[in-house]
Amino acid sequence: MGVVLTRCAQWTAAAAAGHGTGTLEITPLNEAMLKEISRFVESFIYKHPQEAKYVFVEPLEWKTNLDPSAFESGYVVSATTVKSEEVDKDGQPLLFFSVPQIKIRSFGQLSCLLFIAKDTKLKETQACIEANRNPVANILGMNYNTKKGDSSVLNILDKITKDDDPESEIKMKIAILLEELDLHLLNYSLKHPLLEIHLNSVTVKKDIELLKRFSGKGEQTVLESIEYTSDYEFSNGCRAPPWRQLHGEICYVLVKPHDVETLCITCSAEGVFLNGGKTDDEEEINYERKGAIYKDLVTFLKEKSAKFSENMSKHTRFNEEQQKVKEQPKKAPKKEEADALHKHITSSNRSKLEKNQINLGKNQMTKRLEPSLNWKTTVDVKGHRTSVRDTQDEKHGGRPEKSTSSVSSGRAQLAHKNADKIEEILSESSSESEEDEEPPDHRQEANADLPSEYWQIQKLVKYLKIGSLKILKEISQNPQIRRNIVDLGGLPVMVNILDSPHKMLKCLAAETIANVAKFRRARQAVRHHGGITKLVALLDCTQNSTEPAQSSLYDERDVEVARCGALALWSCSKSYANKEAIRKAGGIPLLAQLLKTSHENMLIPVVGTLQECASEESYRAAIKAERIIENLVKNLNSENEQLQEHCAMAIYQCAEDEETRDLVRLHGGLKPLASLLNNTDNKERLAAVTGAIWKCSISKENVTKFREYKAIETLVGLLTDQPEEVLVNVVGALGECCQDHENRVIVRKCGGIQPLVNLLVGINQALLVNVTKAVGACAVEPESMTIIDRLDGVRLLWSLLKNPHPDVKASAAWALCPCIQNAKDAGEMVRSFVGGLELVVNLLKSDNKEVLASVCAAITNIAKDQENLAVITDHGVVPLLSKLANTNNDKLRHHLAEAISHCCMWGRNKVAFGEHKAVAPLVRYLKSNDTNVHRATAQALYQLSEDADNCITMHENGAVKLLLDMVGSPDQDLQEAAAGCISNIRRLALATEKARYT
Repeated sequence: MGVVLTRCAQWTAAAAAGHGTGTLEITPLNEAMLKEISRFVESFIYKHPQEAKYVFVEPLEWKTNLDPSAFESGYVVSATTVKSEEVDKDGQPLLFFSVPQIKIRSFGQLSCLLFIAKDTKLKETQACIEANRNPVANILGMNYNTKKGDSSVLNILDKITKDDDPESEIKMKIAILLEELDLHLLNYSLKHPLLEIHLNSVTVKKDIELLKRFSGKGEQTVLESIEYTSDYEFSNGCRAPPWRQLHGEICYVLVKPHDVETLCITCSAEGVFLNGGKTDDEEEINYERKGAIYKDLVTFLKEKSAKFSENMSKHTRFNEEQQKVKEQPKKAPKKEEADALHKHITSSNRSKLEKNQINLGKNQMTKRLEPSLNWKTTVDVKGHRTSVRDTQDEKHGGRPEKSTSSVSSGRAQLAHKNADKIEEILSESSSESEEDEEPPDHRQEANADLPSEYWQIQKLVKYLKIGSLKILKEISQNPQIRRNIVDLGGLPVMVNILDSPHKMLKCLAAETIANVAKFRRARQAVRHHGGITKLVALLDCTQNSTEPAQSSLYDERDVEVARCGALALWSCSKSYANKEAIRKAGGIPLLAQLLKTSHENMLIPVVGTLQECASEESYRAAIKAERIIENLVKNLNSENEQLQEHCAMAIYQCAEDEETRDLVRLHGGLKPLASLLNNTDNKERLAAVTGAIWKCSISKENVTKFREYKAIETLVGLLTDQPEEVLVNVVGALGECCQDHENRVIVRKCGGIQPLVNLLVGINQALLVNVTKAVGACAVEPESMTIIDRLDGVRLLWSLLKNPHPDVKASAAWALCPCIQNAKDAGEMVRSFVGGLELVVNLLKSDNKEVLASVCAAITNIAKDQENLAVITDHGVVPLLSKLANTNNDKLRHHLAEAISHCCMWGRNKVAFGEHKAVAPLVRYLKSNDTNVHRATAQALYQLSEDADNCITMHENGAVKLLLDMVGSPDQDLQEAAAGCISNIRRLALATEKARYT
């Protein structure tokens, strides 16, 4: 943690008593960093139990304010000493406390101490850091001294792997954890509010000039005087010496308020603060900060001078001028300013380096490397676009990323598991556009600016051996290092190693590929270099085995090779092109074969790969052909929660197909799915299980089984206090189950109506689609409809017709149909919604076929009430329905014909439909193959045939012949409508003929 303690932490120049080192200043940044370090140490004992037992090479020692009586069980306590019962191999206690000095030799004891310290744990953390400025050397040994200028985790790991120490593996893990903490703290400091003030030379100069204009003699001025300490201004606008500009300082001003002594103030990028003033003898500034940091000069002076604050409140003009400055848009620095600043800082760095080489040896001793902050310079301007794109792919599935890669990298490194989980979820839906060829990367020519870690990774990639592969496998869990491995051509080397006869090398290479292939360009590189085919070949355990079959050791190695291959394919399978490559390479039969194994470590990546690939229809067909469903069902009964989750998710993906749903039932998969609903602690698994139940419930036979297993009642209980991804699936399953009367009764008796109605006020599109379907299904039952109406559910459904998503509009309109049908006073209920009827009619202007069909179905039910029919007629329903008549969509034809049939019942609407050319297209509907379309069309034509002009149009378009064929239909409603229409046409013909001869 040497980089953090020297570069980020803010130290005083004064020496701490008895130690000769600086003490930490009391600043918000230091306090925040102490909290982060405290959290890391406090959670170490349960997050990393094995590493917590590791005994430090040298103890961490400091003075503590704790009392021996604070230590309880696990310690031997006397009046002035405390010893831990936990000892090392030599019998020495891992914690020894002799008032006031304490020595600790393991992370486990450090964690316990912070628990004991309670409210004073930050003070203990501070005291420990102040007394142990180089804790890595104490923990791992002097060979890993960060003060030597080599704090790279790669160098530390390299030293560890060369050691013969039996604890080298634990040392490696601790080194990685400490480096992750270092990176996290470095990047945390970048985004801390203290550093977000970001004053610049332009802002400071404007403030000073403004204050000068309102300064001078007299009671009404805000200040007596304000002057710079230096008249020389550098090209970047700063007046501080170059070696102070490196600390972010801009200038120094002498301010004389009316009521206090002259103040010597430092203006820096961090803010404004009081410094030590000018020395009496040499007239030089004492740069050490003497107080808190303020956001700007005016805020600082208001705090220090009451007279300044009082006069400021009177000067309205000053406030107006200051407000104008503040309201100016925060534009990016001009190119000239940026170039000048960059040039100046570069020259300042060079000057400082020369100065150090000549006569400042003490600065050389305190110099530190800054690995994490330099990562962002690993690619020049030419390669910047590729780096940004990779960051976006890895974190947001292709969406823009606002934060810099260095900051996001620090967060990801602190919690690899969480980061990887996010990466997997967000990169699942890779579009086909990701497979487009990318232009070649043009890497940085100014090699001297690259950090040392970049070249160390290159060495690891170039001279790959088992030791370096182990290191690459560990560090490739870091998102930034993944990208650097790809940039340095590491993936082609890994792919080539997959052909090695050494199984250990194969495993390490495959696992590294699995870690690296978390973003688009990496997955693409694996495919382009033939990696998919080689990884698929690793799945064949029989090919991997060159040793005698009777050796169980070799069998285990073959299984491990196949497991690592499956792990890499799992990462690669998030790309559509890679899914196709896996299928063409014969991956499905091999995955099916591995699915029969009893090794859970093997099954998880195998099922994970199948789950990813099952989103493609070609895979779902192959999964059925290879009889994979049977093994997925079998593994639902496993004790491993992660395996259960992936099996359920794979079933969810495959159950879109009716045959697959039947196979799940036939192989006994519904019962374990229903039983897994009772364990609600693991939300990821619960989401997968409820998703599988939802898709399986599309088949009525499966719904009957779920009712037998009491799954309906359990699903109702999951309608509250669950995340949205679970609720979407639960409500979807209930929507399918409630198509049966028995299940609707169960939902109502279990109190499921109210939570369903409550979910109608959400904003999640998928959830709204499912909940409207479920509410609509429940509304078929009159008792449930009464509850829905009482809970204002119909109004909520009607309001969803305004939702911007077409699927939500359509689902809400379908749900309104049974609500109107089963409401006690439907006509009055519909009229009570202000503007509701006009809203429905206007939806007929939609371009979405599903919305149009659902709205036509709703109009059919609305038009059954004469008053409502009159209102929608006034809103222009007839011309809008007529305009939709020329459609080839049978679903829309069915509901459109029904709507026209019911709308004919008012006034001269029959004539109006003829005038708007709706009759001839309706006749063509009779040629459809859908019986529902025939019935609805015949009923509409029967109503329209009461107008003579419409009869003529029907006759001219051949309606009589088509209707005659339907008179013999087994559908009685169709028979009657067809016969009635023919009768009306015939009566008109007879009347015309009679009129001709009279």
